[in-house]
Amino acid sequence: MTLIDISPRIDASIAVWPGDTPYVRTVSLDMHEGANLTLSDIRTTVHVGAHADAPSHYSAAGEDIAERNLHYYIGSCDVLHAPDTRGRRIMPADLAGKPITASRILLRTDSFPDPRNWNNDFASLSRELVDWLHGLGVITIGIDTPSVDPFDDKVLEAHQALARHDMANLEGLVLDGVAEGRYELIALPLKLAGADGSPVRAILRTLA
Repeated sequence: MTLIDISPRIDASIAVWPGDTPYVRTVSLDMHEGANLTLSDIRTTVHVGAHADAPSHYSAAGEDIAERNLHYYIGSCDVLHAPDTRGRRIMPADLAGKPITASRILLRTDSFPDPRNWNNDFASLSRELVDWLHGLGVITIGIDTPSVDPFDDKVLEAHQALARHDMANLEGLVLDGVAEGRYELIALPLKLAGADGSPVRAILRTLA
């Protein structure tokens, strides 16, 4: 059994959505400066790095992340590769022939290669893909990009499809080098009351 960390390192250089709150850590006490302990606080968007969106992020009637059922974020998952999808929405045909039997799906697109250097043309999800996966019993879709919708999309087609089916999403995952196959996913959000999302420490656990 092996643990695979699929979360980016969070520090001041991590890219956040343009206009969102960057990561800042402020040290109020420091043992290296004579204090008896080190104490710090952080300020950043709840959508920093690997994170879970709450339904309240894209639906006025949606629940916040503290209310979200944790079964979305822990359990069996299939990692699927979706190459050649940079700059467009992933369609069901892009996953044709791939075994999809787990209730959680993580998509490796390799279209946002460096979490510290922003690019707008990352892959995203289509409404058709969300609908199709829902029909296969999928409850959670994760992706290695900052969003399940394109950078310039204001309608949030994929987010709205997730809301319609009461599905969950994970964004900002790091799936470099992760082979296709079945894993156990553990990506629990913090219990942040009222929050529209939460960072997660996402890991995969191999089953053999």
